[in-house]
Amino acid sequence: MDQQRLFEQAVAESKSLSERPSNETLLNLYSLYKQATEGDVNGEGPSMFDFVAKAKYEAWSALKGKSKEDAMQAYIDLVQKLKN
Repeated sequence: MDQQRLFEQAVAESKSLSERPSNETLLNLYSLYKQATEGDVNGEGPSMFDFVAKAKYEAWSALKGKSKEDAMQAYIDLVQKLKN
């Protein structure tokens, strides 16, 4: 199976995990997903008073320069780890 299909399968599986991941893991999943689907973060960061949006922005920004393929693979690997 090609990487795109494995990624799409991992995205679907991430929504039906038996246990809810920690907030840190959820941020990691979010940032890897955004990097894999949109590439590097763009635009200005959210207000410092919007804590959730700021955390998401910073997590995604930390992956700047990571290729879409590497982000997809990291997402797939993380979902596999969470399933086991």
